[in-house]
Amino acid sequence: MATEVDICNLALAHLGDDATIASLSPPEGSAQAEKAARFYPIARNNLLEMHTWNFAAKRGNLALTTNTLDQWDYAYVAPADMMNPVAIISPSSQNDYATRMSAGDTPGGITSNYAPTIVAGQYTPQQFAVEGTYIYTNQENAMLRYQAYVTDPSIFSPLFVTTLSWHLASMLAGPIIKGDQGMAEAKRSTQMMQGYLTQAKQSDNLHRDITVEHIVPWTSGR
Repeated sequence: MATEVDICNLALAHLGDDATIASLSPPEGSAQAEKAARFYPIARNNLLEMHTWNFAAKRGNLALTTNTLDQWDYAYVAPADMMNPVAIISPSSQNDYATRMSAGDTPGGITSNYAPTIVAGQYTPQQFAVEGTYIYTNQENAMLRYQAYVTDPSIFSPLFVTTLSWHLASMLAGPIIKGDQGMAEAKRSTQMMQGYLTQAKQSDNLHRDITVEHIVPWTSGR
């Protein structure tokens, strides 16, 4: 299992820096440790937001609050550790993917999702909107599936760790190396990060329980 220090030292190694960081909290006093402590959480959160990672997935019932918007039936308080909402589902739904989607259904962005349908008595994800720290939806007793801010590196997947180390290296290259060489190393590190990010996403998706049945338009009404 990797630690924050391991990831930072790996990032420095990518840049050919022989320094070894022993502590980030607090930084041990070296220039490398101070810069790594500053940029590590930024790199980590950036990468967490680039994909719906399985290790960051959570679900839970939402706390009802006063609804001030007429277009929605219910208002809930967003979880304090929520990075991105994924789906609003009924408490009785075991898996919001295990359903049949009609051809016109397209997943939305952070502030909206596709309209509900009923398949074999099970509801698919409901429409919702996020405004500040509140989530609005028409789903009673709503349950939220979401991506959480994850700070514990021991649960990161191995490919996520490698990707994060290259992303951090791209941020450290300029401050540590400086000049044209630093810019070149930042570009190289970004390219390496993108390559590993593709592999990490593919690996992560292999462990996801998705059984959506896509159907052609002329059978969507059946």
